[in-house]
Amino acid sequence: MSQTNLKPAGPHPWFKVQPRSAARVRLFCFPYAGGTSAIFRQWSRELPREIELVPALLPGRELKLKEPAYTQIEPLMETLAREITPFLDRPFAFFGHSMGATIGFELARRLRTEYRVEPNHLCVSGRRGPQVHRRDPYIHHLPDAEFFAELEGMNGTPREVLEHQELMEILTPMLRADFELCYNYAYIPGELLRCPITVLGGLEDEETPRHELEAWCAETTGNCQVHMLQGDHFFINQQHATILPIIQRALVAHIQSF
Repeated sequence: MSQTNLKPAGPHPWFKVQPRSAARVRLFCFPYAGGTSAIFRQWSRELPREIELVPALLPGRELKLKEPAYTQIEPLMETLAREITPFLDRPFAFFGHSMGATIGFELARRLRTEYRVEPNHLCVSGRRGPQVHRRDPYIHHLPDAEFFAELEGMNGTPREVLEHQELMEILTPMLRADFELCYNYAYIPGELLRCPITVLGGLEDEETPRHELEAWCAETTGNCQVHMLQGDHFFINQQHATILPIIQRALVAHIQSF
């Protein structure tokens, strides 16, 4: 794919390109439920110049705050595949944590099916293999008090945010939509990816044990490696100093062959 127009197709961009003239690969990053591009803010400063970071800007947050968040994976994939194609004029890779892992995986499959192109590498984090029976909680329709209690128990939303009433009124529709998207997701078997997959998991994440992370390896004909890191489900927020070298090594190995 040789397109070079990097202008967003709509009024608000779907991807936040952080240009690097020496970059040889673009790393597209997809957040967990309720997450934003801010998760990856520090990454750009610590990744080598050969890697250009491109966080996704999903509806319901940031510049797209007034746009309704998606609750079904299929329409999201249709839009993302269309919006990402102008950025695929160089080798690229995907990283996604939890919900973001599902998005990255399904987008990779969509691009392969529709455009005959796929990432040079797929990094998935904090998410069991897609074919493993789902246990995503049915919380998106709970009353606010119960919904917020569930969020607090997951340890992914800071207490100061949960206790900020006006802020939660703004964020709650997006949070509910993200959890509904995860709950509604249904894996459909298909052609295997060819790209390598790197899988990251938290040693204290009881909901995502290693053997369920290893199930990702059945989704590619390429190499697959699983790395277990200290932390619970949201180890991504504390372990970037460990995560980034793993991603860097995986991508640099392929950069050298470009």
